[in-house]
Amino acid sequence: MTLSLFNDAPTYGNTRFPEPRAFQVTAHEKLREGARNGHRRQLLVAPTGAGKTYLGLRIAHEALAKRRRALFVCDRIALINQTSARADEYGLSAHGVIQGDHWRYEPEMPLQIASVQTLRNREWPQADVIIIDEAHTQYPTWKEYIQDTTAAVIGLTATPCSRGLGLLFTNMVNAATMGELTDEKILVPMRILSCTKPDMTGAETSGGEWTDKAASEREAQIIGDVVAEWVRHGENRKTIAFGADIAYCQLLMQRFNAAGIVAETFTSKTPAGEREALLKEFSKPDSHIRILVSVEALAKGFDVQDIGCVIDARPLRKSLSTAIQMWGRGLRSSPKTGKEDCLLLDHSGNIQRFLRDFEDIYHNGFKSLDMSEKLDSVAREEEDDEYVPTGCPQCGHKPFLRRCMACGFEKPTRVLEDATSGEMREIRIGKNVAADDEYHLWRQLCAYAAGCQKPQGRAWHLFHDITGRKPPREWHFDSTEPAELTRATSNKIKQLNIRWRKSRELHA
Repeated sequence: MTLSLFNDAPTYGNTRFPEPRAFQVTAHEKLREGARNGHRRQLLVAPTGAGKTYLGLRIAHEALAKRRRALFVCDRIALINQTSARADEYGLSAHGVIQGDHWRYEPEMPLQIASVQTLRNREWPQADVIIIDEAHTQYPTWKEYIQDTTAAVIGLTATPCSRGLGLLFTNMVNAATMGELTDEKILVPMRILSCTKPDMTGAETSGGEWTDKAASEREAQIIGDVVAEWVRHGENRKTIAFGADIAYCQLLMQRFNAAGIVAETFTSKTPAGEREALLKEFSKPDSHIRILVSVEALAKGFDVQDIGCVIDARPLRKSLSTAIQMWGRGLRSSPKTGKEDCLLLDHSGNIQRFLRDFEDIYHNGFKSLDMSEKLDSVAREEEDDEYVPTGCPQCGHKPFLRRCMACGFEKPTRVLEDATSGEMREIRIGKNVAADDEYHLWRQLCAYAAGCQKPQGRAWHLFHDITGRKPPREWHFDSTEPAELTRATSNKIKQLNIRWRKSRELHA
């Protein structure tokens, strides 16, 4: 139902939105189609650089042009002014801001930009369309409200990995993949250096994730390497660094400053006025600040296009979404400064732990809410040296598993499948039959892996290396009845082991 407005309410007819890209048009139309199909709460997934704020404000404008009300909800105060400024830029200056005692508080305006923290303590404004930014950060305030509202709700996120999103939203629309945005030069390629990393063996965990204190203490043991590697490889690029807690961030800042490199911290303890001054200075192309160090305050929605290096010194076991958010801070293109790539200095081991899933997301995006939620629920085991990925055969980019994130080169499928009677599809390696079907192959690999230190992981990696696909999540080593190895499977495992040894000798 359209809400009545004052007769002199703005019509929002003179907007200045940039021409949408093809993928943005398609995403918007898919949301309309979802609404026509009865989906009142939808999630729009778009990587860094895809224009989530742009799309959200276009959705709001579509409602405003029909004389309806729209509400844009931000999850952090820092994003309020950023979103308000963007609305001004697009010709939506007739809006109010609901955040503390903000000077733009005008509750009668049809468009409101609100802080979720402020909405927690105030009555929600009437709205026909509600856009929720960073929707993967599930605040009880909006989670409860959208259950009963009659408004259409659009959640925006780059990482739909938090548990429970499938209960809040009934339809997911993918705007684009990171690979597609890189091809369009909206993002730049990420050049990754796997640097000195801490030994996390036996580190304290909570809920399957390393505690901030444990990660900080282990990272502190290699902090000299973090500074030295940046001096050696960072090329004096404008850099954002991530640490496990505030104490580590302050220590890292001090180490950089002692080395004559201007670094500052930007954390939850940084006063509001100082935050504003830091962001203003760091956003300058010629900023004297070379490195800004943070825990999470800069991991989401922080857009300084000419960041050319990201230091990841925050070890994670489960939260792939946090890793993607951190890495994404340096991926935006910057035509004005001639930025060609982003350097990731991985001092956490995260790229190695998450590479298989990240490579899949980079090229294919998030396939479903159910699949996405699981990505942050599984603790990745520490990889043995055996699994350190080598460079791309075509361009040399590291790390590389199956499909290169720099040039797109993809390994040919190693396994041929021939259809047989019934539902079974026998698996061949070369001309020889290796297994009756994929589960038969999995049973053989479990039998082989039984003597390995980490049998589940060994069987998982062998299956992936042989078939090019991940084994289904419901296949577990402990519940699998082993099967005798066929000659073809045994020979393939030997071949992979030889290849690994030669690769290590080559890179020794």
